[in-house]
Amino acid sequence: MGKEYTEIDPKIQSWIDRQHMFFVSTAPLSSDGLLNCSPKGLDSLRVLGARKMAYLDVGGSGIETVAHLKENGRIVIMMCAFSGPPKIFRFYGRGSVIEPQQAGFDELLQEFPALPAARNIIVIDVERIIDSCGYGVPLYEFQADRDSMRNHYDSKTVAEVLSYRAERNSRSLDGLPGLLSSDQ
Repeated sequence: MGKEYTEIDPKIQSWIDRQHMFFVSTAPLSSDGLLNCSPKGLDSLRVLGARKMAYLDVGGSGIETVAHLKENGRIVIMMCAFSGPPKIFRFYGRGSVIEPQQAGFDELLQEFPALPAARNIIVIDVERIIDSCGYGVPLYEFQADRDSMRNHYDSKTVAEVLSYRAERNSRSLDGLPGLLSSDQ
């Protein structure tokens, strides 16, 4: 049984800062809807307070997380140590989506490194923090972030990116609403 924490204290913050990858999971309200679990990296996660996190959501093929959050707000961030002592943390909470055309986006964007195709920021009000042993997590050595996304978006015009978002990010696989606007 894992330990439950009341907040992201400096020790947990230090552990988070050493991780290169995290996973985001959400689900729709519908019992036959698709669950979503997405791997994330690129130094895109920030702790904003003792019970608040955010990550920069960069361009991708789907919009499941955004659609699920807009429908019900439920989210969990899971991180596991791939090096050093074994450990897993899960941060359960309520998420909200801030899109580029919304108030507060530009200010919050300053918290993150410059990444291509920043399509929104996910803000999580953390309600529960639980760790577990992580004994089953294999050891991996971090080599580097991939440059694939940057290379991909460097080859696209703004119009091409916006067109892609309008086509692929306006609705989830289950038909739930995704991004509000593709013209920002």
